[in-house]
Amino acid sequence: MKIGFVGCGNMASAMIGGIIKNRVADPSDILASAKSEAGREKARKNLGIKVSASNQEVAAFADVLILAVKPFYYEEVICEIKDSVKDGVIIVSITPGKTLVWLEEQFGKPSKIVRTMPNTPALVGEGMSCICGNPRTTQEDIDTVCKIFAGFGKSEIVTEEMIDVVVGVSGSSPAYVFMFIEALADAAVADGMPRAQAYRFAAQAVLGSAKMVLETGKHPGELKDMVCSPKGTTIEAVRVLEEKGLRSAVFEAAKACVKKTREV
Repeated sequence: MKIGFVGCGNMASAMIGGIIKNRVADPSDILASAKSEAGREKARKNLGIKVSASNQEVAAFADVLILAVKPFYYEEVICEIKDSVKDGVIIVSITPGKTLVWLEEQFGKPSKIVRTMPNTPALVGEGMSCICGNPRTTQEDIDTVCKIFAGFGKSEIVTEEMIDVVVGVSGSSPAYVFMFIEALADAAVADGMPRAQAYRFAAQAVLGSAKMVLETGKHPGELKDMVCSPKGTTIEAVRVLEEKGLRSAVFEAAKACVKKTREV
C-alpha cells in the first residue's frame, strides 16, 4: 500500500510519524509534498520518507491519497491533481467543511472519498479521529483508512452530519484542555509552585482523569462525586466552578466551534 500526503505540515507529520512507528507502512511507501525545500528536507530528515515538490507526483504515486492542506487550498489543489489520481484510489480529506459530495464534484469523476477529522494529540500517538466514506467506498476501503489512522490514535465511524460535531468535541477541544491546564498551573504558580512543576502536576491530573473515564466506563459525574468528600476541599472548588459557569462556558464554546465549522 502506497500512501501519499499532499501537504506535510504538523498534522501530516504527526500522522506519518505514527504510521511509521506502528509499522502500518514502510517509509519507502510514503511520499509527501511540501512547497518549500526546507519543509521537504525536514520531512526527509525527521521521517525518512520520500518527498516531492509536486502534488501531481504524489497523486500519481498513491493508493491512498491524504489531502493534508488548509481548507482554502482544497479547490486549487484538487484542480491541480485530479487528472493524476489513479482509478480506485482512496482519497482522504482531513479538513472540516468540505462535504463528500463537494469533494467528488471537484474531482469531476466517480471517486472513493473518505472524510476524517483527526486532532493534534496525534503528535503523541493519542489522536482521536472520525471516519466517514461516500457510497463508492467499500468496507475494505474503510478498514484500510481505519488501519492507517490506528497508527496515531483511535478512530470511530460516524455519519457525515456528525463530522461538524466531532470538530467541536474532539478536533478543536485540545485547545480548550490546554487552556484549562494553563489556568490550573497559573493558580499553582500564584500559590508558590515553580511553573514547570505546576504544568506537570496539572497535565498529569488531566491525563489520569481522562484515562479513568475511558478505562472504568463510569459516568464522569460519578467519578467527580468520588473526589468530592462532604465539606471537603474539592466540593468547595466545584462550587466555585459552577458559580463561575464552567459547564456553560465549555458548552457554548463547543457550540460556537460547530457553528463556525458549518460556515467554512
